Amino acid sequence: MNLSAWHEDGQGLHRDFEFADFVEAWTFMNQVAVLAETMDHHPDWSNSYNTVHITLISHDKGVVTERDRGLAEAIDQLLASGTL
Repeated sequence: MNLSAWHEDGQGLHRDFEFADFVEAWTFMNQVAVLAETMDHHPDWSNSYNTVHITLISHDKGVVTERDRGLAEAIDQLLASGTL
């Protein structure tokens, strides 16, 4: 698992994503929402125009777990697939 683009600290696993415009950012968020629902693990995130910030943490554990790493990997695979 290569999560080198993600930054982990005591508050979670973080990554910022930048897109061409708002519509592309929103499309990405919709696709991540489907992944998250499928995996029953939902991100903390925000969007400002073409930028999406995602934080993953297992709130019930208070730390980053394999569930967070699995969702991060799925998000990375989504980006690599070029389906945006």
